[in-house]
Amino acid sequence: MRNIVYKELKKILDCDFVLENPKDKNLAHFATPLAFSLAKELKQAPMAIAQELADKFQNNTCFEKVEAVNGYLNFRLSKAFLNTLATKALEQPNDFAKGEMRQESFLLEYVSANPTGPLHIGHARGAIFGDTLARVARHLGYKFDTEYYVNDAGNQIHLLGLSLLLAVKELLNEKVAYPQEYYKGEYIKDLAKEALTQFEKDFFTEKNLAVLAAWAKDKMLVLIKHDLAQAKIHINSYVNESSYYKDLDSTLQELNANKASYEKEGKIWLASSKLGDEKDRVILREDARATYLAADIVYHKDKMSRNYNKCINIWGADHHGYIARMKAAMQFLGFKPDKLEIILSQMVSLLKDGEPYKMSKRAGNFILMSEIIEELGSDSLRFLFVSKKCDTHLEFDISELKKQDSSNPVFYINYAHARIHQVFAKAQKNTTDILKADCDSLNDEGVNLLFEALNLSSVLSDAFEARALQKIPDYLKNLAANFHKFYNENKVLGHQNETALLKLFAVVALSIKTAFTLMGIEAKNKMQH
Repeated sequence: MRNIVYKELKKILDCDFVLENPKDKNLAHFATPLAFSLAKELKQAPMAIAQELADKFQNNTCFEKVEAVNGYLNFRLSKAFLNTLATKALEQPNDFAKGEMRQESFLLEYVSANPTGPLHIGHARGAIFGDTLARVARHLGYKFDTEYYVNDAGNQIHLLGLSLLLAVKELLNEKVAYPQEYYKGEYIKDLAKEALTQFEKDFFTEKNLAVLAAWAKDKMLVLIKHDLAQAKIHINSYVNESSYYKDLDSTLQELNANKASYEKEGKIWLASSKLGDEKDRVILREDARATYLAADIVYHKDKMSRNYNKCINIWGADHHGYIARMKAAMQFLGFKPDKLEIILSQMVSLLKDGEPYKMSKRAGNFILMSEIIEELGSDSLRFLFVSKKCDTHLEFDISELKKQDSSNPVFYINYAHARIHQVFAKAQKNTTDILKADCDSLNDEGVNLLFEALNLSSVLSDAFEARALQKIPDYLKNLAANFHKFYNENKVLGHQNETALLKLFAVVALSIKTAFTLMGIEAKNKMQH
């Protein structure tokens, strides 16, 4: 809707301008401060310019009223215009709030947890944010691909293999001495039991540690994909860290040729302090082994070379210091640093009945993502993790999200959707029956509610462009609240304008369902009691 209005205004105003959404819908649906930016150029008062511009919209059928107020140009959409948009939305529900195909393309790398154990609740936040960002972007018409970077090389995989080997030996009643650092928890014991069914007993020796580690890593990836699927998350491609080592030498040579690296103390250093990092970083150790950073540079070079307009990473907040060194490396390799965008995902604290949530025995020392989904359901978890800005700390009480009342936003919004379906059932009508209804009979509150429901595309665009996905649940809470208020204050069934009111309600339901779908949540037609 916003784009249609913008294009209509541009035809008449014949210049670029900012289009705003005033909070008070009774005042205006849209407004522009254009007169203020023209005042200096035209050497006139903004109020006079705004009035002159308002006069150009006389008899325009898109608008019920266009007026100059304190230098602003205010637009209130006509009922006929809103009715046309409502009809189109209900006739083509799958295209509602969709954007036209765009040229800009994105590659999002997210989750990318070490394949050494199940996903925990911290991973879930970035995973849900990333999946929702992808869904919204695709709906808006962007090419948006997703990727998981599998750290299948390095010490953590060796440690996984060793932890598994020792767990198997324990099951075989052998005496074992665990190192200071190892992976523990029921999942390692489960893995050990499965390994005993896959390999002969004499296989479990240090000699076969690398094979055992690779097997365990593959099993963990299956588990990670299962955990993601539980949260309705699908990632397009998985790439292995080990596959990039073949390009390590050529990347290091390129960095050296660009005076981006140097040798000191027998190590090779990235001169990242030249480009804003607080200090230089080691990329090759004294024994010529690559650091994690070195492999990551090769991977990012590959990503940045794949002709996407932007590569986005979602990292845990503890990776904040990693941003400057990676952007420096990409700049040294000839890429624009702003082509790489980093979104940080903050920590999550869980409570249950006001007390800290107990750590999972199965995981060893953290709270499993699958455990919370089992207790809470993926819909509530997804809503919650999108409802707060990704880079802010999040604390929530699981008990609050299990409540079946208006204090639970998922319940409250779903109740609006189900209520509309209930009204249609009582009226014994469906969407086809009300398509030809005319919204001319709606009162001002009804017109404002219809405008709000049709404004979803604008909300989605703002949320995506600002990477502020919390704008979507905020919008839904507001839409549901306004619907419930309107429903409680206006008779619908048996009213002389029943079909027009049902048409309004159908658009509200469509908006809720569309937004929920993009959040990976199912909109309910009936509430369970």
